[in-house]
Amino acid sequence: MRILLVEDEKSLREGLQLNLELEGYEVVSTGNGRQALELSANQRFDLLLLDVMLPEVDGFSIAEQVRLKNADVPILMLTAKDLAQDRITGLKRGADDYVTKPFHLEELLLRVSKLLRRSQRAQGEAPDTYSFGENTVNFSTFEAVNWRGERFILTKMEALLLKLFVERKGEVVSRQQILQSVWGYDVYPTTRTVDNFILAFRKYFERDPRHPQFFHSVRGVGYRFTD
Repeated sequence: MRILLVEDEKSLREGLQLNLELEGYEVVSTGNGRQALELSANQRFDLLLLDVMLPEVDGFSIAEQVRLKNADVPILMLTAKDLAQDRITGLKRGADDYVTKPFHLEELLLRVSKLLRRSQRAQGEAPDTYSFGENTVNFSTFEAVNWRGERFILTKMEALLLKLFVERKGEVVSRQQILQSVWGYDVYPTTRTVDNFILAFRKYFERDPRHPQFFHSVRGVGYRFTD
């Protein structure tokens, strides 16, 4: 089992890596959020162990970007704040569990083991599908069926953007947040690109694109998805 450990406090990171390796895991570690995104994009991991407060890109943003592209990998958050809102934010952005600092090492190792076992059991389950109105989307195959009964294949970016809206259902998501989450932090297009994607979604899925039921504009900010 391979674990990506992301923690900017060097002594804690080295101690966690040592103990995880003693448990038989292969551990890749970094203290930088941007590097963590690069590692997660280019390598396969069975679990991500993420600190919240990180240089350049925080743990919440990492969890959200990873979850858009990988629905299955378990994500365990480390947070120094025992606040309900931090826990809620982490879970909403894609985390499966969290541990509050300072923590007992044995508890952390047990949570890691539990998440990995649950992930193994979940392999082979039904495809990742979502329905809204009379539309259905399969995020594993990118196949969609709209209210007219038309079948078509979404592009990768269309699928990622739609998945972001589904995971943030009912929330107002700014154009900048959309660009950072779907296109990434290094290179992303203009905010007009997001508008064009929304226009496409309305043509695909709305009965009346001029009076949308699902993809709502929030003037001066971004968009909100409801079902």
